[in-house]
Amino acid sequence: MRILGLETSCDETAAAVYDGNAGLLAHEVYSQVDLHAAYGGVVPELASRDHLRKLLPLLRKVLDAAGGSGTIEGVAYTSGPGLVGALLVGASVARSLAYAWRVPCLGVHHMEGHLLAPLLEPEPPEFPFVALLVSGGHTLLARVEGIGRYEVLGSSLDDAAGEAFDKTAKLLGLGYPGGPQLAALAERGRPDVFRFPRPLTERPGLDFSFSGLKTAVVVALRDRELDDQARADAARAFEEAVVDTLVIKCRRALEATEVRTLVVAGGVGANRRLRARVRAMGEQAGVRVVYPRVEFCTDNAAMIALLGHLRLAAGQHDGLALRARARWPMAELVSPSGATPL
Repeated sequence: MRILGLETSCDETAAAVYDGNAGLLAHEVYSQVDLHAAYGGVVPELASRDHLRKLLPLLRKVLDAAGGSGTIEGVAYTSGPGLVGALLVGASVARSLAYAWRVPCLGVHHMEGHLLAPLLEPEPPEFPFVALLVSGGHTLLARVEGIGRYEVLGSSLDDAAGEAFDKTAKLLGLGYPGGPQLAALAERGRPDVFRFPRPLTERPGLDFSFSGLKTAVVVALRDRELDDQARADAARAFEEAVVDTLVIKCRRALEATEVRTLVVAGGVGANRRLRARVRAMGEQAGVRVVYPRVEFCTDNAAMIALLGHLRLAAGQHDGLALRARARWPMAELVSPSGATPL
């Protein structure tokens, strides 16, 4: 089954075509980073308007690369969670194309796409696995038994890890997007100049809390001369605190579930320090660690097309209504074997 996938949940416009036999045939991503940089963050109205401008050209490009629209047997689009206006752009295009082509259409869950992105790799993980999903808007640990069969083990009680990166980057005078710039600055930082807390690691449980880290940075830098080296030292200490916290929670989740495979997905999953630390932890514990390629850590349509294929091939599809949900708890997802529409 050959599926067109569309992604417009936030500030990336993306389209992809996935074939159940041949795998990923084509994918394109356009980032709105330059558009939003002047504002220090994503402006929802501007994001929606830019999706309108960019989606159709990307769509034409991936369809041409995949052999044309006549080969498409289904359409999948991100219907949540995300910015409602941005989601509606992708939903409207997807539903219209599916109606015109007389093929099934399905709105899928953005975070489920991230969880299953490693299935795009040449050696995908086998079920069950523990997944750390860590991005700008979400941080959670889940036991993944199969498509639609997820047990959330822990999640962020406040700021997601990526959100904490961006806020701390702003405190350090860095531009948008802050996470990658903070990670680059941290490479020049000296160890042990600052020491920030590892939140919720001194008590049992798998939930996360990163809002206090920003406050810790504010307190540590208050009334201090901030030259370039001090900023780099603070960036390194902050990054190490986040990475340590994530690694500690991953180890706990693996021990609690006795699962021997760990998947790390989402935008922060591209962080080099996190990858190195998780890899070392996996080697020590005898656990296989799997990442998507860096290009599939950030928002993309390849994971949406793959997820759409898995669910549409199992018989799920939506009616004619558009679906766009700013919030969509993963607990509401169902296994396609239940043949229950999302």
